[in-house]
Amino acid sequence: GNIFTQQPSYFSDLDETLPTVLQVFNNILQQCGLQCEGASAEPQKLDGKVAVTPGNMPLQELKDIVLYLCDTCTTLWAFLDIFPLACQTFQKHEFCYRLASFYELAVPELEAAIKKRHYEDNSVFADLWRRISHSRKKMIEAFHILINQACLQPILE
Repeated sequence: GNIFTQQPSYFSDLDETLPTVLQVFNNILQQCGLQCEGASAEPQKLDGKVAVTPGNMPLQELKDIVLYLCDTCTTLWAFLDIFPLACQTFQKHEFCYRLASFYELAVPELEAAIKKRHYEDNSVFADLWRRISHSRKKMIEAFHILINQACLQPILE
């Protein structure tokens, strides 16, 4: 049995947790100098300083962001894969729209930054590229589960 079927109140816990999950994506955008909520995807300038972008941030910061994104996407996908019934709760928070917006803003920026950077050690590039590709794949797979469960299944039933 599934823990959610044993304990239906977990659905309201999930409902309360989802804004935090969405905040993870917003935090990544902010760290990359990108804004989500209807703002343009232009790097933000503060006090005339050069805006931080994935292309000019320190390598360790870029590594941290890519690692964080990879963990987040893998966990999100694994959760939805194991428990597709959660999709209805995700949809109440416009998760598909938010995930698609995040993907569109962040992934091309991060990929370009990873490709353009000069590396002392090529294995660092290989690792970053593998992780951003994995993140992209898991976001798309999570999106497919969400669309399938929240939009297509109800039509078929």
